[in-house]
Amino acid sequence: MTENRTPGQQVQDEIFKTVQKSQEAVLDAIRTWAETVQSITPKLPAVNLPLADKLPKPEGVVASAYDFAEQLLASQRKFSEEVLKATAPLVPKQNAS
Repeated sequence: MTENRTPGQQVQDEIFKTVQKSQEAVLDAIRTWAETVQSITPKLPAVNLPLADKLPKPEGVVASAYDFAEQLLASQRKFSEEVLKATAPLVPKQNAS
């Protein structure tokens, strides 16, 4: 099955693939770095920090930030669609051939 992709969609696909490859390369480098540091660093004793247990976990911070970003992006999309609807009467109609 052949999809009819616009040039814009093709460019977006290529950018997305490139970003994914770049992210994987960075993750591989970070994993290697972390393993190396762990192997050459002496085991440090646990430090008891006051109120540290009250701080949010990094995973929770990331999830919360992306949840907010998703809501914001959805709201922005809806706003943009409403702007298009509101201005549609000003756009000249194309004749169907």
